[in-house]
Amino acid sequence: MCNLYRMTRNADEVAGWFEAINAAGGANFGAEVFPGYPGLVIAGGELKMMTWGFPLVMKGKKGQPLKPKPVNNARTDKLDSFFWRYSFAERRCLIPLTAWAEAQGPKGKMTRTWLALPDADLFACAGVWRDSEEFGLAYSMVMTDSAGSAAEGVHSRMPVLLAREDYGRWTEGSPEEAKALCKPWSGEIRIDATDQPWARGSASQNSLL
Repeated sequence: MCNLYRMTRNADEVAGWFEAINAAGGANFGAEVFPGYPGLVIAGGELKMMTWGFPLVMKGKKGQPLKPKPVNNARTDKLDSFFWRYSFAERRCLIPLTAWAEAQGPKGKMTRTWLALPDADLFACAGVWRDSEEFGLAYSMVMTDSAGSAAEGVHSRMPVLLAREDYGRWTEGSPEEAKALCKPWSGEIRIDATDQPWARGSASQNSLL
């Protein structure tokens, strides 16, 4: 599962790379994107700013409303569930990134391991989006099983990475065509294990459905 990723290019660069209209303008966003925070998304041919995570409405023990939880990862095998199916059928998007992180090490001492595509300054993974009362425009990252080096001691799941020639098939194809793309990446993955502490707070407040 992915609960932290990097996006180190500015909006104009991303829009140009994806041949999209920059509807985000000069929007500011962090180079490291956490659940519940804004990130860039390509949807409907436009680059937009959205919140990472679909809102999950929460209630306390006495039925009182609680702060919604951002569900930032969508499991491939759950895309037909009520929570995801309308967005998957009607609102698929591309999530630009330069790397994503996984936590490594014992609890309380976890560090960040960054994963990326070799020799790729920018790439995209599969996403879904919707408009919400709680967060406004929101997106979630589609996850699948890991394979190859990414599965060897890093994590059992990874984002659905998309080859450039598959961008249109993901965003504009039928649900069946899009579902066929939800598979482990068959190419090489660059892995950078670091001694950076795994961030408490935002990076650990995540959810997957």
